[in-house]
Amino acid sequence: MSAVRFRSDEEVAAALPRVIAHLSAGRLLAYPTETVYGLGSRARAAEVQALAQLKGRRRDKPFLLLVADRAMAEAQGLAFNASASALARAFWPGPLSLVLPGGSGRLPDALRGPEGGIAVRWTSHRGMARLVGALGEPVTSTSANLPGSSPAPGAEAIVRDFATAVESGALLVLDGGVLGNSPPSTVVDCTQPVPRLIREGALTLAELRRAAGRLAP
Repeated sequence: MSAVRFRSDEEVAAALPRVIAHLSAGRLLAYPTETVYGLGSRARAAEVQALAQLKGRRRDKPFLLLVADRAMAEAQGLAFNASASALARAFWPGPLSLVLPGGSGRLPDALRGPEGGIAVRWTSHRGMARLVGALGEPVTSTSANLPGSSPAPGAEAIVRDFATAVESGALLVLDGGVLGNSPPSTVVDCTQPVPRLIREGALTLAELRRAAGRLAP
């Protein structure tokens, strides 16, 4: 089984019904983002567990959520303090993941990191933002690679690395072309009044501070 083309607006529109049906059946997805290819599912406990098994990921390494806008994050019970709001205004949609408090009873605890929050990003990848919006709920995200290897640059490598899941129909791969050697998203912990930089990625600390001033890490 080959990947589904997901490059032009027309290809995205053609793929949406199939992808939404696939995710709604509790299955997994590989997809392009503005940084690297991701693996994901809906934010349901059983589906997150299946994703962790596919990835071979340790239980103490949570996944992040892709949303189509800030309102979708807030609808999951996630809270934005002053720092999170300033950073989101400056960099969303884009390669910035914010770790936010809240979501209890609505989101699986497996998504929660050691700081007690859940990482969220409003993706700037047009196709994925459109897909998440059409699905009407967040999609989980982790880099599309086997443990210890680099993120796959394109759909062909994902189909090869996860051949068993693809052939069984458990994993659907979206072909967004070969992505450049982009760093992953920058991650900021906004669970406390003073934000903390967890990972410097596509956005530098200097860029965060230029845009958000004293509300940046």
